[in-house]
Amino acid sequence: MKNLNIPVGVSDFEKIRKNEYYYIDKSGLIEDLLKRTAEVTLITRPRRFGKTLGMSMLANFFDIRKNSKEIFEGLEICDHQTLCSEWMNQYPTLFISFKDVDGLNFQSAMKMLRNQISWICNEHDYLSDSDKVNENDKKIFLKLQDISEENLSEDLIKISVATIIRMMNAHYGKPVILLLDEYDVPLAKASSNGYYKEMLDVMKTMMSTSLKDNSHLQFAVVTGCL
Repeated sequence: MKNLNIPVGVSDFEKIRKNEYYYIDKSGLIEDLLKRTAEVTLITRPRRFGKTLGMSMLANFFDIRKNSKEIFEGLEICDHQTLCSEWMNQYPTLFISFKDVDGLNFQSAMKMLRNQISWICNEHDYLSDSDKVNENDKKIFLKLQDISEENLSEDLIKISVATIIRMMNAHYGKPVILLLDEYDVPLAKASSNGYYKEMLDVMKTMMSTSLKDNSHLQFAVVTGCL
């Protein structure tokens, strides 16, 4: 039997597959999701249960910017050839994790949230140059992208994810798949440190504008412990 490395602390699906780490095939989750009619699927599991690895797998499968045929080769999902030809690397995909949005007070937590949004904007920097994207959205995007923008308003942060989704939809001409990992962390940390009400106001609006009746979404998958 071939010896395989154990991927301790590794939650990047592509890295695990390319480095031939030990991996339990959970690609059947993809077919299960696509059978659902729900626009938003919430997956709740305990910490260290493999949620982020699962979301990374979904991101690699759907993301239109990737070519993932090789890393999925031999897995269960590849038995479904019609499904793979229709969905694999065919949709704009936005993968966001809130696992690092933490702070002893609201201001420091908001700084971490702002940084996370900025990093996501940098990953999708091509949107700022797209001739298919609304100019007003580009102005918001550039403000969100600037990590030094200390005075960035809470209102812009609240609409940040919805704005990026709208821009991706316009750029690709296809609805977006949103993968939102550990949505509950900012609220759990806020509850522990005494600023739950303030953080709830931010996260509630961000989630509502991103998920509720969003015509720019194909579907969303959200994970958390709650």
